[in-house]
Amino acid sequence: MPTAPRSGPIRLVVLFGGQSAEHDVSRITAAHVLRAVDHERYRVVPIGITREGAWLQADDALAEPGELPNGLEVAGTVVDPSPTLAPAHADEQVVVLPLLHGPFGEDGTVQGMLELAGVPYVGAGVLGSALSMDKAKAKEVVAHAGIPQCRWLTFRDVDIDARTADTIVGELGLPVFVKPANLGSSVGVSKAHDTDELRAALLLAGEYDEWIVVEEHVTGREIEVAVLGNTELRVSVPGEVRPGAEFYDYADKYLDGSAELVIPADLSDDVRHQVSQIAMAAFRALRAEGMARVDFFYEEGGRGLLLNEINTIPGFTPISMYPKLWAASGLPYAELIDELVALALERHARRATHRRTDH
Repeated sequence: MPTAPRSGPIRLVVLFGGQSAEHDVSRITAAHVLRAVDHERYRVVPIGITREGAWLQADDALAEPGELPNGLEVAGTVVDPSPTLAPAHADEQVVVLPLLHGPFGEDGTVQGMLELAGVPYVGAGVLGSALSMDKAKAKEVVAHAGIPQCRWLTFRDVDIDARTADTIVGELGLPVFVKPANLGSSVGVSKAHDTDELRAALLLAGEYDEWIVVEEHVTGREIEVAVLGNTELRVSVPGEVRPGAEFYDYADKYLDGSAELVIPADLSDDVRHQVSQIAMAAFRALRAEGMARVDFFYEEGGRGLLLNEINTIPGFTPISMYPKLWAASGLPYAELIDELVALALERHARRATHRRTDH
């Protein structure tokens, strides 16, 4: 547990929306965070970022009577990021909670801006965010660390030609999953059962990113855990996702909630221990901090646990795994937000001790 922030007002700047294809997912996440946060403890400032990159102070989000809408509107007064992030007076602490899924928010870009501004923020830093966002590079780092994962291939869109599909089938077989390397929430993801579907899937993924990851199909259970911490890590109880569709897609995650989430997952003590250890190893290998959801495939009777991916800004809706896993582990939603804020302040203070000039 991080050291509690010093007494005094905390201005919690919640960033949502953004310029990625996951703009609407971010709006949904932000609505539920604002509903759960302790408004007596924090002066919440919701900032909606438009698809074009403008920052809008969305004060109307705080004026909603009763429950907030399912997704916050990116509307309000245009603001300059610099004064928005600066403390109003000497005693005020500012902490930024980025709820920006995908590029221009989860990939180290916003984190770099916040580092330059000298503002504490929730979640992984620049390198951890960039590595974890890029599935292709994350897989390379994880492989170097000796962490088990499924077989995969990486392609750049300009290098894909008429022979690419045959190469993939020859190395990975069918079916396969095709993903944009730098997106989440299953946006642009396809399961290809034959070469025609594979070619279409490569084209679709290429609409979202120039780097494309193709993964073998794994017949196994989908296991997820939530990790919390900076230097000292805690891992939640494991959960199992039983998709409502052929795979755990966007609708399952954010719309109809048809997936069955089993918490805790029915696993032996030995497998639970392995999940926890591998999750922490992946978290550290990818330089994550603050929080992450770590996803696995579990091949019973086969290769065992295989790391799928790590998500440094996981969904925070009521049907999202990250808050549900912590609630099942004894950490309710509002307290989870408190702990994430405390972790942001702790990391900021610790990193400040290394910022020294030559004088």
